[in-house]
Amino acid sequence: MTWYDWREKHGSTEKQLYGWFGMEEKMYIIRNGLVCNPENGFCEKTDVIIDGNKVQRIGCATEEECVNAEKIIDATDCVVAPGLMDVHVHFRDPGFTYKEDIETGAKAALKGGFTSVVLMANTKPVVDNVETLQYVLEKGRKTGLHVYSCSAITRGLQGKEIIDMDALHEAGAVGFTDDGIPILEEKVLRKAFEKAGSMKLPVSLHEENPQYITNNGVNRGKASEYFGIGGSSREAEISMVDRDLKIAVETNAIVNIQHISTKEAVELVRKSKQVSQNVHAEATPHHFSLTEEATIAHGTLAKMNPPLREEADRQAIIRGLQDGTIDIIATDHAPHSREEKEKSITEAPSGILGLETALSLGITNLVEPGFLTMNELLYKMTVAPADLYHLPAGRLAEGETADIVIFAPEEKWIVNEFESKSGNSPFVGQELSGVIKYTITDGNIVYQK
Repeated sequence: MTWYDWREKHGSTEKQLYGWFGMEEKMYIIRNGLVCNPENGFCEKTDVIIDGNKVQRIGCATEEECVNAEKIIDATDCVVAPGLMDVHVHFRDPGFTYKEDIETGAKAALKGGFTSVVLMANTKPVVDNVETLQYVLEKGRKTGLHVYSCSAITRGLQGKEIIDMDALHEAGAVGFTDDGIPILEEKVLRKAFEKAGSMKLPVSLHEENPQYITNNGVNRGKASEYFGIGGSSREAEISMVDRDLKIAVETNAIVNIQHISTKEAVELVRKSKQVSQNVHAEATPHHFSLTEEATIAHGTLAKMNPPLREEADRQAIIRGLQDGTIDIIATDHAPHSREEKEKSITEAPSGILGLETALSLGITNLVEPGFLTMNELLYKMTVAPADLYHLPAGRLAEGETADIVIFAPEEKWIVNEFESKSGNSPFVGQELSGVIKYTITDGNIVYQK
């Protein structure tokens, strides 16, 4: 049963979502949780005292503090961590709000434990102008979620004309990306690298050369043979990553290789990191959790760009996460309507939901098998993405903004409902570990299980 079928049969269960209109309770004590700050490796069972929008103290609460607290949250058997940050998100607003909008995307993020997100620019109109950027940021301010946005690199995502990076940054853009489309002209990319590098802002790249793609979203190999189509060759990614890393190193640009999918690309990043500290890469939960076998099993619900590849690629991504080659875990949250995903494998759009399952997939497929510790997983979902975009997030420490997630890492749940407007996920029906209990932003409870 797909999510769409489940929702039609059972209806959507509305969760308690707070914070849009403010909260009277502004002093909380989170008690008896395993408090983790991945920035310094701190991980101890203790309490967190929140006063206003700040973390006042980390340590065992006194009797007086407990008496004076307006709310005490029992975090027994839970991890208390910095709110998660996702630097690769599509909220489809403006232009495609039948798939998702900023409000429903924010609800999905908060349910998933995210307190900050960075939106991509491939909306309609494209975020390549100040007016559209301001629209996105203003709507984001009303959600209870910290919503940031990249601007496009090129006008209209056409890969020809560099946008006015200074103007877009001044208006609030935190980085630049033509995500969804590669920049094929080398001189255009070089110019973008040089300009963004002078601004010390990241350029995030979607690395798929259409020259090597007959049908996108499906790996050329076992999956494409199953569907009787040409599919997407791994060389589509490898060739672009190879070229772009060389240019990035030459220009000393801050570059982020998005949603890496092949073992060869992982190795290219690994080698480039040896000569430049400005090279970064992200992996999605679906690429470290699934292979092309899932595309065969779930069809369009497991179709995405770049596609799910082979087990050797999945293992290479996990090794890259282990040794730091891959800095960041990002979801590439990409909602689509049921009608779109019910089209044929060659006609349906690529992309799956990610925000509401990301942490659980990390716990289930990285922490429980022993590939990463909990703090290592959290680092890649908090500190590293915040640092890439120079954003005030990802830390749980005294004096920091109280952006916090509380989750039960050993508690199981079945993926069967979403706060997202869409339901395109191959994980529906799966049992995962890790249940989000609370999400807190700016000292306000914005999601409670």
